[in-house]
Amino acid sequence: MTGNPTSRDYNKASVLDVLLSRAPLTRIELIELTGFSKSTVSRAVEELRADGCVVNGGVDEVTGRGRRSTYLDVPGTMGHVVGISFGMRTTCVLVADLRGRELRHVIVPTVDHQEVRNAAEWLVGLMAEASKSAEGPLRQVVVAVPGRVLGGTEIFGPAESMKVFAGPGLQRALADLVNAPVLLDSDANASLLEILTDDATLEDAALFSMSSSLSFASCIDRELLRRRTPAFGDIGVLFSGVGNEVLDGLLSTSGLLRFARGRGLDLERIDDLWLHPHEEVSRADVLDAFTTAMVTAVSAVAVTLDPGSVFFVGRLRPLVDEVLPEVRRRLDKSLATAPEVKAPTQVLGLSVARGAVYACLGMARDRLRDAVLEARRQGQHTEQSAPAF
Repeated sequence: MTGNPTSRDYNKASVLDVLLSRAPLTRIELIELTGFSKSTVSRAVEELRADGCVVNGGVDEVTGRGRRSTYLDVPGTMGHVVGISFGMRTTCVLVADLRGRELRHVIVPTVDHQEVRNAAEWLVGLMAEASKSAEGPLRQVVVAVPGRVLGGTEIFGPAESMKVFAGPGLQRALADLVNAPVLLDSDANASLLEILTDDATLEDAALFSMSSSLSFASCIDRELLRRRTPAFGDIGVLFSGVGNEVLDGLLSTSGLLRFARGRGLDLERIDDLWLHPHEEVSRADVLDAFTTAMVTAVSAVAVTLDPGSVFFVGRLRPLVDEVLPEVRRRLDKSLATAPEVKAPTQVLGLSVARGAVYACLGMARDRLRDAVLEARRQGQHTEQSAPAF
């Protein structure tokens, strides 16, 4: 017998939602978080236990008299997800269970691939290495790249050294090699998602990721903003306020390296700008241009999106730390209400991979919830047959 989901099905799906995001939990905590009655929670837990979605996860520690409570947890056999930061210099693959607990990560130098298929096979090899201790099915893969991404499948505006990945080729190759949904996203979106997950007080924010190319992300009411065209987020084409330089020419590693060399600084890599001493006048000129570009970038998003906070992350963060007081001084002088400008501490590669994992978890959990509800439509009795997880 088929039919629409009942209130009992929705209650079960809601309990699963809470367990996936907050487990391990006691039954008392589960009742408090869902607002359901004890009998409703108990029935949902037992049905989820029969489906293989819930196991006992130990007991709480109590002192004195009183009954110890058993924790409910989500078993590793429910599956895992993979978040990947695929950068120009460094690649990080992070594997987590459906509770978001990190199982293992691998960080390696990015191999220079001339063919998309070879790069996809290389990434799948890293996934296999990082997933050795993972249980259950692979539920979702998200790959964060330095560039703009449309629809989770097509890459636009990658750095010059990664031009081969422009278009949908990488997503298609990966989807052909793994038995799970695969989506692409920008490194900026992944970085902002990691910050949002760690700070529940953030609502409206913007982020500039300064890696091989400049990428941008923003959120309103904690929801990442996405548009239907690849032009959205291409803030690097705006003039920086320094000569004819655009923002990407001063707020990306490749652009700033070119600019600094043009000002007479002998740099092999952009890191040399802050790791080694240089001629003071030329270095001051570069820092002033970098500061002006940051002020221009913040001003642009302040008048269009009105974010409460603006973050700068990526390989140029040491330089951001150096000029941030001057950036704030100029913004306070030019804007009636300046957003808070921050340079959060992130681990290059790993923080972006974590953001990609958080994106994976949101999609995987939504599908599991839908599977609970779809079981009714497919004629499966929850008391007799488990959803097709």
